[in-house]
Amino acid sequence: MYPFIFRTVFARMDPERAHHLVFAFIRRLPWLGVGSLLCQFTGPRGIAVQALGLTFPSPFGLAAGFDKNGHAVRGLAALGFGHIEIGTLTPLAQPGNERPRMFRLVEDRALINRMGFNNDGVVAAARELVRLRSSGARLPIIGVNIGKNKLTPNEKAGDDYVAAATALGPLADYLVINVSSPNTPGLRSLQAVDELRPLLTATKRAAGTTPLLLKIAPDLADEDIRDIAALVLEAGLDGIIATNTTIARDGLRTDRARVDAAGAGGLSGAPLRERSLEVLRQLRALVPSDFVIISVGGVETPEDVIGRLDAGATLVQGYTGFVYQGPLWVRRINRALERRTFG
Repeated sequence: MYPFIFRTVFARMDPERAHHLVFAFIRRLPWLGVGSLLCQFTGPRGIAVQALGLTFPSPFGLAAGFDKNGHAVRGLAALGFGHIEIGTLTPLAQPGNERPRMFRLVEDRALINRMGFNNDGVVAAARELVRLRSSGARLPIIGVNIGKNKLTPNEKAGDDYVAAATALGPLADYLVINVSSPNTPGLRSLQAVDELRPLLTATKRAAGTTPLLLKIAPDLADEDIRDIAALVLEAGLDGIIATNTTIARDGLRTDRARVDAAGAGGLSGAPLRERSLEVLRQLRALVPSDFVIISVGGVETPEDVIGRLDAGATLVQGYTGFVYQGPLWVRRINRALERRTFG
């Protein structure tokens, strides 16, 4: 059913408009009462994962970017995600880049986006999280992905991450430092070790007891991955998320003229699968066996999720697969994980 709906309805829409329509429906799932019935996995809960001092009901969660401001957390949880990562959130609200800023490459089951950290800011997000925490509703694990404002110069970037961690740390189950989006000018240069060290140290202090992770780009050289892994351990962070979107455009099936017409931005989806898996394997060889790695990038099928776990991921995230597979996608993955566990 969903592939037909995608081809006949959503594929004909501007991708961002389609996102807003689907997002509005997901927000209403808890009140409609159908999300848990139709989508959530209902079998034995033996697929739970203990990580970051938390119990994740499933190792599969939703990556940052889908729910920027935390407005659909309960609806997304009803679909069966083991955790929801909201954001990226910046200290001040900002509109992001000019539209159009999201493009589908259907032949590649991929997206190109240059959203630019569009969000309502940490004050509004804190209010939303307080409302959720005080609602009495059963909530999923909520991660919060933080970044710097576009107009903040890199030499002041640490101040933005500290401000965001201070405001949102007490309300998050875990925090993520995002220095790997390609859509904020100069942001990725913060992944250089000399730039990154003081930023991690200051943000770790601001996060207090809230687990803190770093999200890295797939386009890093192998030696940079080694250096960052060592720095993350040195700084006492709790994990790494690998990987963000890529600026590469190699090996795509989509007509090159259409890819070029989409312009700059981060590529996500199936073409990222191999590089994301390669970075995961490299990281697992560089960090202790119990150090948390969340693998994301090119995750489409239950076999992809199982493959990431077998390669050493603690948890796995998806996003673009959600666009192409629809709301029952999460249920299929969780059921496959149950069959893997229980036979």
